[in-house]
Amino acid sequence: MATHTATDPATNTAPEADTTYGLVAEFDTPEAVIDAANHAREAGYKKMDAYTPFPVTGLDEALGMENTRLGWVVLLMGITGGLAAFAMQYYAQVIHYPLNIGGKPLNSWPNYIIITFECTILFAAFTAGLFMLARNGLPQPYHPIFNTPNFGAATRDHFFLCIEAADANFDMQKTRGFLEGLSPLRVSEVEV
Repeated sequence: MATHTATDPATNTAPEADTTYGLVAEFDTPEAVIDAANHAREAGYKKMDAYTPFPVTGLDEALGMENTRLGWVVLLMGITGGLAAFAMQYYAQVIHYPLNIGGKPLNSWPNYIIITFECTILFAAFTAGLFMLARNGLPQPYHPIFNTPNFGAATRDHFFLCIEAADANFDMQKTRGFLEGLSPLRVSEVEV
């Protein structure tokens, strides 16, 4: 959110903080929002996001999003869970409370497969879920984008591209003119 720091010479007071979250352009096709995102990225905008009723192939690249390391973290935690489960069972059956059942070896690893598999999935799934929530800033019951006129159509049949006011290249007039040049259905200012 951009704020003004200069003071008004007439009253010697600072003006109110700018309450604009950004500008949103509304489109009626996925191709139009991809094209608009590509143009915005090429124009130097970095803080932008798109809202669509279904996943749109190629939109992440058009927005300039990079792959995350979440997959590697999930893999590491899955391996950790599998090793921890195997170690727990080994310790319980071989070291802490060894039982000779039918002459089978104490370290009968085929018995460990089910719990090892389940703990691998458990650790990986919880890691993916919790990191996804944290990375997306959830839970978040309110977001300024909900103030966009006709934003309910983002769950049905319209596509929205938002350029945030926090972007270094954001200028209300220039950005509005840029978005209007992309032939959207409408361009709306979003308040915080």
